[in-house]
Amino acid sequence: MPSVLIAPDKFKGSLTADAVARAVADGLLAAAPHTRVTTLALADGGEGSVAAACTGRFRAEEVVVTGPTGEPVTATVAVDGRTVLVEAAAVCGLGVLPGGRPAPLTATSRGIGQALHHALAGGADTIVLALGGVATTDGGAGLLQSLGAVLARADGTPIGPGGHGLADLHTVDLTEARAALAGVDLVLATDVDNPLLGAHGTAAVYGPQKGATPDDVRALDAALTGFVRRLEAAGVPDAAALARTAGAGAAGGLGYAGMLLGGRLRSGADYFLTLLGADELLADADLVVTGEGSLDEQSLSGKLPVALARRARRQGVPVHAVAGRCTLTPEQTAANFRSVQALTDLTDQDCATDSALSARLLTRYGRALAERWIDGCGEEAAPAARLTLT
Repeated sequence: MPSVLIAPDKFKGSLTADAVARAVADGLLAAAPHTRVTTLALADGGEGSVAAACTGRFRAEEVVVTGPTGEPVTATVAVDGRTVLVEAAAVCGLGVLPGGRPAPLTATSRGIGQALHHALAGGADTIVLALGGVATTDGGAGLLQSLGAVLARADGTPIGPGGHGLADLHTVDLTEARAALAGVDLVLATDVDNPLLGAHGTAAVYGPQKGATPDDVRALDAALTGFVRRLEAAGVPDAAALARTAGAGAAGGLGYAGMLLGGRLRSGADYFLTLLGADELLADADLVVTGEGSLDEQSLSGKLPVALARRARRQGVPVHAVAGRCTLTPEQTAANFRSVQALTDLTDQDCATDSALSARLLTRYGRALAERWIDGCGEEAAPAARLTLT
């Protein structure tokens, strides 16, 4: 009996990772019912990380925190013993903005600190902060304030929320915030390699996605630059070096704040693959199906499908990929996948935001995959061949 592991990331805007896996499995089992199928919903630190963790040994736990605009948000964290996973997108993400209205200058990460307090109160000694999908560009200032850091104006009053508030920063003291996490292993899971400042920094690259105008971007970058300088003046010797570190710009600068608190950056893709037991599942698989919403140049930097394919290759397991769209060349895909299918090649309709259409196409894909690669209907094609679905 052949064994197939279906382990995709989400198709952003269309389907969760679990829904993608189930749709492919439905088609595959319809064509090859004798197949043993295991599904594994993946996440890389962005939206869906908690849900992916909770498909394994983690359990979900709700916590009420301050959302990006100051209104309460009920977020879900994942708990496994003394390890707690906090998903930044669930606390201060674009998806929890009231009415979907952006607040690029004032969105705050304060709720992240409150979620960390919740984890600490439960006895956590390892906290994984999944960075991605946030509405904030405050350099993690809200997080630091929530943990007790002093970020004050010249008159001694606390600065306001968001990156805009950092423009008034005069006095900084991280002592209490650092003490709050003493003895805790803070893991910062991200696959973003942007520094905090400059042309490749968090404001310039991600600010426009959060509603920032060109003037807003300049103001935010200037405020973050001032934040770093104030930290240096306050006697934080590694403030400038950390700001230049790849990943400091993750999640609007939450990567930077996390490192100021002693956190360590980890590849989100590799961290979650290990956390979810991917290697053990690969050892029992004859074939793997993975995918994500867009297979593109960023995917080659180690995003989930490619990270999984690299692990599978070490175990000699062939990997097939399906994506909402694929902009990679055949040569680029051949290095990682036995075959690739883009849903955009199967329809003239826009499936990127149509979950029902995407699910139907993925089920159709699963059937074709089984007929060609599992039941032996047709010879194996060259690596990275495109499936032809009928």
